[in-house]
Amino acid sequence: MFIKPLDDCVRYTGRWFKTQEEAVTTAPGSYFEIGFKGSCCVLNFDVYMNFQPYGHIYIQLDNGARTEVAVDRYIRVQCPDNGEHILKVIYKSAMELQPRWYEPLIGKVTFMGAEADGTVALQEDRTPVIEFIGDSITEGIWVDEDRKIYGFPQENMVFQNDSTATYAYLTAEALKMRPWIIGYGAVGITKCGHGGVPSAIELYPYCYNGKKALIPNAEMIVINYGANDIYVSKEEYIDGYKAYLDFMRKINPHSKIIVLSPFSGYCAEELGKMVNEYNKKNKDSVYYINTKGWISPEPLHPSREGHKTVSENLIPILTKIRTDEI
Repeated sequence: MFIKPLDDCVRYTGRWFKTQEEAVTTAPGSYFEIGFKGSCCVLNFDVYMNFQPYGHIYIQLDNGARTEVAVDRYIRVQCPDNGEHILKVIYKSAMELQPRWYEPLIGKVTFMGAEADGTVALQEDRTPVIEFIGDSITEGIWVDEDRKIYGFPQENMVFQNDSTATYAYLTAEALKMRPWIIGYGAVGITKCGHGGVPSAIELYPYCYNGKKALIPNAEMIVINYGANDIYVSKEEYIDGYKAYLDFMRKINPHSKIIVLSPFSGYCAEELGKMVNEYNKKNKDSVYYINTKGWISPEPLHPSREGHKTVSENLIPILTKIRTDEI
């Protein structure tokens, strides 16, 4: 039988724009799950506008090992038995410069459905959501920087990047929360990103241009912007951040909002002072975490080990924030 993208055996996490015919994401770290019966499942993707090398996905059957493959028109997953299974598909990595905002999209995953013997309905996942918002670091760019096989550096990114190796994904897993990741290379508070992606305020309400995003009512929202804002004055960055917090609080009135200082240490003191003043003025409780010194400011993009170190520092602080111990 053919499983459609909106069937009750398919469940989505992250930024997906869904119709009866397809579900589209341009945000690495987004994933979907399928409950099915039988000895195999054939995934269907639209790759008509994708360019080589195609973006990579992880495939995970029944919570087992993840296998990395390039997204393609058909991907067959063979099962060890003829029973009921849950298949998880994660958008792992993309080429940063491919168009990811304005159609025709190239840097995207378009799920068109699947083929299996039968379906297993998946209940709504009520696991608390933690939303991570940021730039290329949050996207997981260059966590495996040495994976260089092509002469054009951008073509190597599908091998070098990994959304599931980021501090964001690792932290969500450790806290047993659903990771809702919005990370795009070169984006900042004051700056648009690569692939046509707009600046922080402009991108948040959308999956991509004009396509409204589901706002997940996250328990916590962790923001990490600043690495790409070093080309404007500190005053412009701080003023822009104030406006961003106003914007985010209006959309997410009940979420715990956490501001991380850039891992490079940029504007750490000024950002902390701004959050403190913002809370006093607005009678709010935005949290500020100074990450200066957690990892070396060079290279700008942390390795797998660097992301792990950030996560190890972040987990206990967020745990206290969740339980109102801070």
